[in-house]
Amino acid sequence: MNTETTPQVEYVTIDEDHFEQRIDNFLLTKLKGVPKSMIYRIVRKGEVRVNKKRIKPEYKLQIGDIVRIPPVRVAEKDNRKAPSPNLSRVSQLEDRIIHEDNHLIVLNKPAGIAVHGGSGVDYGVIEGLRSLRPQQKFLELVHRLDKDTSGVLLVAKKRSALKHLHEQLRSKTMQKDYLALVRGEWQATDKVVKAPLLKITLKSGERIVRVNKEGKESETRYKIMQRYQGCTLVKASPVTGRTHQIRVHCQYAGHAIACDDKYSEQQFDDSMRALGLDRLFLHAAELKFTHPENNETMQVKAPLDPVLLNTLDKLKKV
Repeated sequence: MNTETTPQVEYVTIDEDHFEQRIDNFLLTKLKGVPKSMIYRIVRKGEVRVNKKRIKPEYKLQIGDIVRIPPVRVAEKDNRKAPSPNLSRVSQLEDRIIHEDNHLIVLNKPAGIAVHGGSGVDYGVIEGLRSLRPQQKFLELVHRLDKDTSGVLLVAKKRSALKHLHEQLRSKTMQKDYLALVRGEWQATDKVVKAPLLKITLKSGERIVRVNKEGKESETRYKIMQRYQGCTLVKASPVTGRTHQIRVHCQYAGHAIACDDKYSEQQFDDSMRALGLDRLFLHAAELKFTHPENNETMQVKAPLDPVLLNTLDKLKKV
């Protein structure tokens, strides 16, 4: 049985959804399952043409460009077969949509689901949303949340919206506020943690982040929301957006986040699990940004999940 397919030459006219997207990234999206090395090879050989001319991989597409995409032989198992998301998890995503308009989706992401597939994960939030919105030509993550973190997640429905929101992230004009339950008594004087962060791969293959002078500059601002016996609920507002930034900065400050399987402490976690906490207590509670269509300030909030609320209810305020 022949398991391979040979697509025909395709001509695509570029619209605003792909304006100023690099041709290599455009092809990676169009030719799903095709190795990146093959993408670069067909571009270098001139098999991909824009307006009948050869281009380089870094060429940025313009509205009205006509892209010639050559036939590429790829085993069907690597190309057209999409992951089959768990239907109950996908329907859960629909229920978690806080806001949706023509430019973006705001989701209260559940804990325990990755934002995208990869690294042994068949599918994530973005794949789930694409299966819910099969008619939507463009759906891309604006930013990321760790798998075990819940809360506000932005998804762009237009490339122009994605660029607008990414610019806000780069210029640090998008305000992101998280709630975290941390070990011990957070000091009122500890309002800012500045510590460079470096990604490290352990011998086991596990990837973690450590404070290291060779790392990238990182800053998180903190505010005490409520003191409890043995722990503190804090608002954490990252100025930079490094991997695991809030989690590592809390650990560095001596106040690891409850039930953080990478950076917390066993005794504290055990006491939290005894109260019913079975997940990382880190929640993206609020996001403030400028809407890409009308430039109006938009403030979205995601309520805490029941397991987090129940944990707080069982703690003794001080």
